Amino acid sequence: MIPPLDKGIFRVYICSAPNILPMLSYLLNFFYPRTCVSCGNVLLQHEQFLCLHCLHNLPETRYHEFEDSPLSLLFRGRVRVENVGSFLFYKKGNQVQKILHHLKYNGGKEIGSFLGNIYGTQLIKDEKWKTTDLIIPIPLHKKKEKKRGYNQSEWIAKGLSTGMQIPYCPNVLIRSEFTETQTKKSRFHRWENVKEVFQITDINELSNKHILLCDDVLTTGATIEAAIQKLAAVPEIRISVLTLATAQ
Repeated sequence: MIPPLDKGIFRVYICSAPNILPMLSYLLNFFYPRTCVSCGNVLLQHEQFLCLHCLHNLPETRYHEFEDSPLSLLFRGRVRVENVGSFLFYKKGNQVQKILHHLKYNGGKEIGSFLGNIYGTQLIKDEKWKTTDLIIPIPLHKKKEKKRGYNQSEWIAKGLSTGMQIPYCPNVLIRSEFTETQTKKSRFHRWENVKEVFQITDINELSNKHILLCDDVLTTGATIEAAIQKLAAVPEIRISVLTLATAQ
């Protein structure tokens, strides 16, 4: 026979729950420690994704502060953009490469939001970025997004949205065709690969707005250019570009 429930003991367990949770969190971190995505060292309790040393030594471009960013040259004479910025310098072997790999291939979507938020708080201090009305991430094809489980650019957009206090919209620009990876293609072949893959689902949502188009990495600019070409058909639209990283 099962003994009756002692309500007094039940109340003790309920009252103790708030004290148990931090202990469980400590034990979990003891057996499965959180480590810095960049250097691999164990994170302290107040650190997220990156240790303070790596966070403070990120190779920032500060391009968002330039009146005419060097990245604007990628689009000059091809498509019209208001502003172009990128948070971090990326090159083979540096800490940003590890961060990007974690973001795209290790399920580390939250670090995209984390860094996007940090970047957004910097951007909101600059007058030329304050006029932004809406943030749009470069979309993945549904097939690729299903395989990965998420769109890394959407998570960057989430962070930018929080930091800049500007809404983001992940569904107004879609990728209607599946394409091969761009990694080893030249600029021309990248352009050929993506020139007709984007579609707009709601022109009215974008009309007469300053749009911030965001992606994870800016290299040749071919993918972003193809998206801008499609968006440029929207009446009275203004387009700026932001990425988490750019090649150094």
